[in-house]
Amino acid sequence: MKKLFIPLLAGLLAMTFLTGCLDLRLGGGTKSDTTNTDQHPIVGQQMVAPTLGQQLIDLQKAREAGAISDQEYQEQRAKLLGTK
Repeated sequence: MKKLFIPLLAGLLAMTFLTGCLDLRLGGGTKSDTTNTDQHPIVGQQMVAPTLGQQLIDLQKAREAGAISDQEYQEQRAKLLGTK
């Protein structure tokens, strides 16, 4: 029994260490931090700059949620589109 316990313990510790260091996922599923339809995509550990279209969508969602006024929306939209 002792001969089997030590290799099993070493294997379990190695697997725990490697899954934590290498960000391996056991048991399937998806990586929730790579992309999300409501958020901007993440590549590696760096945020990808949102496209103009995504910025306009985010701005419209902020207006619809009441976070910004219609006037602020129009100003920010004009700034993004480069028009006055």
